[in-house]
Amino acid sequence: MPDAIGFGVSAFRHSPPPARSRGRVPRNAELLLCGAALALTTFAYLAMTSATGNGFDGESVRALAVFAVFVLASHLAVRRWAAAADPVLLPCVVLLNGIGLVLIDRLDRAEATTAKNAGKAIPSSDAAHQLIWTGLGMLLFVLVLVFVPDHTKPARYGYTCGLAGVVALLIPALLPSRFSEVNGGKSWILLSGFSIQPGEFAKVLLIIFVAAFLVANRELFTIAGKRFLGMTFPRLRDLAPLLLVTFVAVIVLVYEKNLGFSLLIFGTVLAMMYIATGRASWLLIGLAMFSVGAIIAYQLFGHVRVRVQVWRDPFATYYTTGYQISQGLFGMGTGGLAGTGLGSGRPQDVPFAKTDFIISTIGEELGLIGLAATLALFLILCVRGFSAALTTRDAFGKLLGGGLAFSIGWQLFVVVGGVTKLIPLTGLTTPFMSYGGSSLLANYIILALLIRISADARSAPPPPTRPTPAVPPIAEAMTEHVSRRLLPRRR
Repeated sequence: MPDAIGFGVSAFRHSPPPARSRGRVPRNAELLLCGAALALTTFAYLAMTSATGNGFDGESVRALAVFAVFVLASHLAVRRWAAAADPVLLPCVVLLNGIGLVLIDRLDRAEATTAKNAGKAIPSSDAAHQLIWTGLGMLLFVLVLVFVPDHTKPARYGYTCGLAGVVALLIPALLPSRFSEVNGGKSWILLSGFSIQPGEFAKVLLIIFVAAFLVANRELFTIAGKRFLGMTFPRLRDLAPLLLVTFVAVIVLVYEKNLGFSLLIFGTVLAMMYIATGRASWLLIGLAMFSVGAIIAYQLFGHVRVRVQVWRDPFATYYTTGYQISQGLFGMGTGGLAGTGLGSGRPQDVPFAKTDFIISTIGEELGLIGLAATLALFLILCVRGFSAALTTRDAFGKLLGGGLAFSIGWQLFVVVGGVTKLIPLTGLTTPFMSYGGSSLLANYIILALLIRISADARSAPPPPTRPTPAVPPIAEAMTEHVSRRLLPRRR
């Protein structure tokens, strides 16, 4: 059996390219790209403040300077502890995070203007809070690089991570509503002004557990099973991990009213099962199980039916449950191809524009072009993450990197699909852009692990090449004799 686990059509069985040197070229390129990301963020800030009429004041300069210091510290950490890492990953995140800060500040200014006109107190700045969370996220990013010098280290604590992830995911469901419920969803831990969403961190812990479990039990998933309709189906006892994840996902869907995390967790685990085995039967079984659970939940629970009804026709309930998605669609329609311009639209009319619907804000003020550019940045981030997974030689690194990269892309699909009415609205946040500390911290952990995997893969020594054995003279003479007797003679 090959040492590497298959990736769909056995892409993970391909031989990795030769290791790259630890020279300064990747880090210099990363520094240049980070500088370009900061320049684009500064230009977006200037455009936004000019359009809103507030001007580029000293507070804006200080905020950009602090963000630049955070970025420089992160780059220096990568240069020190992951010198051979992919130079594109960090700059992509810097630009996404910077544009997110600009959009949150733009919405803060709109809320301040509305409150001032209404004679109410001006609310506190969420952009300032987000900048603090950005600093904490980059600090956590540096700590992961320092204390995880080898990407295989988390595999030693795979089962511990799995248990911690399940507990973290179920804690909000067990707490009273006053300690866990926000806007009808029980997915938070609320304590005297402090709030955290443990599901964001549970996502990372469960990915580590699934990767370690699949590597430790690869024979059960790649060899054992029964053939039916041209596909190999796993044995019932081998379905235990998928059954456990399905149960947890349904619990989250039912008791926490959090459809987004159900889709995110179950979809990521199912994708990792397919990455590990290359069997389409896992996809069919997983989709069938989730479909049955979703149908049962639709029949039994009212909040699931409301989400589906809003998805089918949001304008039928425009003044109640369909108002948010209707306003988001109106905003993106107003933006058109080129957008209204930063600071020139009305994205504040969309409820939760800083969190769930920041994609709608991008579509309105930057248009289809700006939204496509944002999605392209996420695409580059995911592709480079998969590239890091493909390059590493050990099976755990391949599964961990593939799962982490897929989780970012899958979460983005669920968010954009909900905002554009492709799928029912889920309530997930856009990675690195939406307002929220838990999401930002968890995604910076994911970024640090991807950079660690990339650095280890690029700095590993190339595999030894086996010398070609010399052909014995007797064998050479026999080959020549057979060739003369069997091959047709030239005329």
